[in-house]
Amino acid sequence: MNASLVHELTGAAEFYKTSSAAKGVNSLQGESSEGTLFSSVFNSAVDSIKTTNAYLSEAENQEILFALGQSDSAHDLTVALEKAQTALQYTVAVRDRLLEAYKEIMQMQV
Repeated sequence: MNASLVHELTGAAEFYKTSSAAKGVNSLQGESSEGTLFSSVFNSAVDSIKTTNAYLSEAENQEILFALGQSDSAHDLTVALEKAQTALQYTVAVRDRLLEAYKEIMQMQV
């Protein structure tokens, strides 16, 4: 990997960390109302999924342009693919953690 690709991927990861998902999780400590808390976390998750979908769409568009010969930049294609892959990995990791937490809560006896 060249230095600019690493820099751009690091920027994508930092953007994702500071996106609404991270803000929603950080706001868990400051919220007092359960309805507001749930809605803010849910909205944060939806925003993160939208961001991931945007990266995936951009990667697909770059693949199409490259395949049709309308783009000669393999660098742009590689960057778009890596951003999409990184965002998808984060999204899947968050989903897995949420499912684990849900299963653990469901196993609790009341």
